[in-house]
Amino acid sequence: MPTTQPSVQVIAETSDWIDRVVIGLGLCPFAKAVQTRQLVRYVVTDATTESELLAVLEAELEALAAADARLVDTTLLIHPHALADFLDYNDFLHDADDKLVELELEGELQIASFHPDYRFADAPTDDPANYSNRSPYPMLHLLREASVSRAVASFPDASSIYERNVATLRGLDPAALARLIKG
Repeated sequence: MPTTQPSVQVIAETSDWIDRVVIGLGLCPFAKAVQTRQLVRYVVTDATTESELLAVLEAELEALAAADARLVDTTLLIHPHALADFLDYNDFLHDADDKLVELELEGELQIASFHPDYRFADAPTDDPANYSNRSPYPMLHLLREASVSRAVASFPDASSIYERNVATLRGLDPAALARLIKG
């Protein structure tokens, strides 16, 4: 059995990462509003297997779909003990998307992916651009499609966000960037 960190610590580290990296570097121009207004639901699971994680994911997708968006706009499902290997995690994303379809929530919710070893398919492992999706723990970000659509509509040239993030991250010293991610 893995040594477990208290959920409070995992949530604190994740929230701090959002403040320092995601908001601090401007990687997601939409994150500050939901973080400041405390509309992010942080869920830490002790799941150690894919099947356990899939069950928790199902429950969290249903909970987010049922929640009042004025109280919970998005969920971070943090799973520190499951899918530590990025390739296994990446394969699991297909199962996660299948669960969305199975629950008939496709078009209502979407899943974004974050992992400590995140790597874009066309990028080398050490490419700083990978840090746009690197997080302290493996996690699945559950988002409301309506919220994403509203945020994108209110942001001038939302299609440039990825390119801007790549330029920002590649412009930072890699060692400093790694320390920033780790806190």
